Amino acid sequence: MLKIDFVSDVSCPWCAIGLAALETALARLAPEVQATLHFQPFELNPQMAAEGQDISEHLGQKYRIDAQQIAANSENIRQRGAAVGFDFGLGKRGRIYNTFDAHRLLHWAGELDLAAQLRLKKSLFSAYFTDGQNPGDHALLLRLAGAAGLDTEQAAALLAGDRFAAEVREAEAFWQRNGISSVPAVIVNDQYLISGGQPPEVFEQSLRQIAAGGD
Repeated sequence: MLKIDFVSDVSCPWCAIGLAALETALARLAPEVQATLHFQPFELNPQMAAEGQDISEHLGQKYRIDAQQIAANSENIRQRGAAVGFDFGLGKRGRIYNTFDAHRLLHWAGELDLAAQLRLKKSLFSAYFTDGQNPGDHALLLRLAGAAGLDTEQAAALLAGDRFAAEVREAEAFWQRNGISSVPAVIVNDQYLISGGQPPEVFEQSLRQIAAGGD
C-alpha cells in the first residue's frame, strides 16, 4: 500500500489537472498497486483578501504577463484539463480568492474519513474552476461538506471559529521546510517526489516503479 501526500491549493489549476491524472493512473494500476491519498495544504496566495482579486489583474501582477499570455496559458490549461476529464470553464473563473478556510475544512475531513476528504477536494476544484464560485465562502463550504458526507453542524462550528488554523499553518510550514515551493507536489511513501500536473502515464510509471521497490 502506497502512501501518497498530495500537496496542493484548491485555487491551483495544475493541482486539479494533477489530481485527475493521478486518479486515472491509480485506476490503471489497480488492483496490483493500492494507495491511500492524503491532501496537504498549500496556499498560493496566503495574503489574499476575502473579497478576492480579478484573476487577470492578479496573474498579470504576479507573473508579469500580458492579456495575450494569460489567454494562451488559460487555453493550454483548459486543454490539459479536458485530456484528463476535468472541465475548467475558464470563462467563469473571474476572481482569485483566499483558500485558508477550505484547507481547515479539508484538514478536518482528513481526520475523519479520507474518502470524504477526496470527495470534498474534488468538489472544491469543480466549484471554483468549473462553476466560478468562491472557495472561501462559508455557505458554499457547508454545502460541499454536506455533499461529501460530512456533518454540516460540525462544519459550521469549525468555520465559525479558528479550529485547525494552527494545524494547517504548521502543515504548510512543514512542507515548505522540506522543499515544497510549488504545487502540486506528490510525495509517495514520505520519500519520492513527483512534481507538477503530470500526465497519467508519468504518474503510472512512477508509482509502478516505486511499488516495485525501484527508484
